Amino acid sequence: MSEVETTNDQNPAPKRKDKKPSRSQMRSASRGLALQAVYQWQMNQSSVSEIETQFTLDQDMSACDKLYFRELLQGVTSRAKKLDGLFEELLDRPLSELDPIELAVLRLGAFELSERLDVPYRVAINEGVELAKGFGATESHKYVNGILDKLAQRLRREEIAARRQANK
Repeated sequence: MSEVETTNDQNPAPKRKDKKPSRSQMRSASRGLALQAVYQWQMNQSSVSEIETQFTLDQDMSACDKLYFRELLQGVTSRAKKLDGLFEELLDRPLSELDPIELAVLRLGAFELSERLDVPYRVAINEGVELAKGFGATESHKYVNGILDKLAQRLRREEIAARRQANK
């Protein structure tokens, strides 16, 4: 090796300071953990407080918004039947035949669309699709997208109309 050539060992890249995750990144992380917690609740009917405690002890929650995680978990589990009623008639099969991951994603999406008006409808749909891609079956994200899109058209009619008007 000539004197001009150097290896990465000789000149390591300067260390970057770890950036704090953005608010949207923290919320995405919260949704991912909330999905897993809701799934656990659906599968074994453990108490929500027990699941929440387990997650705060066992999961690295440093990159998530812990309060948002808690709100999602508490909100979805306490309103599950109401949330199911919002999208059940949009399904092409009985609720009981949904994949448990799809059900958990749809419940989270329905919660954000109906209860969290500060979350834009497009964000709620996109986050649901990304969760389905990451945790669901191969094509489940397409199914989730279709259901959440139809639900948004019902629950966020004014927001969708205003967005379309602004884009003209």
